[in-house]
Amino acid sequence: MNRIAATILSVQVIVVLLAVPVAINIADVGRGPAWLAGGGIALLCVLGAATVRRGRLGYLLGTVAQVGSVAAGVVVPQMLILGGIFALLWFVLLRIGPQVEREKAAREAQQDG
Repeated sequence: MNRIAATILSVQVIVVLLAVPVAINIADVGRGPAWLAGGGIALLCVLGAATVRRGRLGYLLGTVAQVGSVAAGVVVPQMLILGGIFALLWFVLLRIGPQVEREKAAREAQQDG
């Protein structure tokens, strides 16, 4: 589950940073605010990806990054779609990930025993 979470957040960094020029050129957002918002969301993703193996902090940062990505859709409508896709992936991971981990542990225990 940790690897998948880190992968989602890592790919999201690229998407968010590529959305910044779109915000500047198409949505007429100023360079400073666009890079500040995009950089902030990307930083949350990087920090989340780096800390998911250490416990809840990584998942909390990832969740905040998802909220920020969807909220960016208010200014850049394309981010509503892209942020929504990443948020959906994230929340599906949070929902079914623990169940998959438990089933995997049960299978491994059964094979060992």
